[in-house]
Amino acid sequence: MNLPNKLTILRVCLIPFFVVFAKMGGAAMQAVAVGIYVLACVTDALDGRIARSRNLVTNFGKFMDPIADKLLVMSAMIVLAAQGRMPDWVCILMLGREFLVSGFRLVAVENGVVIAAGPLGKLKTVFQMVSTIALMLLVPVEGAPLLGEAGKTVAQVLMYIALALTVISGADYIIRNRECIKDM
Repeated sequence: MNLPNKLTILRVCLIPFFVVFAKMGGAAMQAVAVGIYVLACVTDALDGRIARSRNLVTNFGKFMDPIADKLLVMSAMIVLAAQGRMPDWVCILMLGREFLVSGFRLVAVENGVVIAAGPLGKLKTVFQMVSTIALMLLVPVEGAPLLGEAGKTVAQVLMYIALALTVISGADYIIRNRECIKDM
């Protein structure tokens, strides 16, 4: 197993630890959760870069990398929504887009078409990761926001940008690849 695939597996393995610490009370446990989450996000940036630069792209990586990304970000959104730090409806819309696009990809594969992630989808993932980190850091479970109301507002603006990119990239994805579902 090559290094990029090991990084992808590491990202998946970090998710339960992130969730456990994120659900614990106290600033120290939240800081540990954020540290684990950031480490997992960094593995996402590294695995693809290493795979492409060293010609280590594998079918396992193509399949597992997007799943690992979705598991990581979805876990963070669910925890944040459960803690009241992200509105439920925002979480539902973002999760819905992920399921819709994943289902769309399955239909495409059944028709012999492999659809790679586009630039908007990659930008969406970056903003989802950045916004979830901002929400974890700037909208605490208990106590005053780290940077006051201004910090909370920044986190919420980033979340809404991520939401807009989620919806737009989902629509773009389907429009660009609509021939895959023309028989439906």
